[in-house]
Amino acid sequence: MGAQIERLTISLPRDLVELADDIAKKRNISRSKVVAECLREMVRNRTEADMIEGYKETAKANLEFAEDSVHLVNEILTES
Repeated sequence: MGAQIERLTISLPRDLVELADDIAKKRNISRSKVVAECLREMVRNRTEADMIEGYKETAKANLEFAEDSVHLVNEILTES
C-alpha cells in the first residue's frame, strides 16, 4: 500500500526553485520528489539532534550518579 499523496501549492524564492530544478535534473526526479527528500532529511537531522541531546542528558545524569555514589563504593571496598 503506497503513501497517500496530497497536492499543495507553495511559494519559494526563485533561487530555491532553480536549485530544486537543478537537483531534479541531475537526479532525474521531479521537483516534488526533491522537496519530499529535503523534508525527510530535515526530519532525520532533527531526530538525530534530539537523540544526541538525549544521550548527552543521559550521560550527564550517569556522571552525576557515579559522582554521588563513588563514596559509597569506596566505603564498601575499604570495609571488605
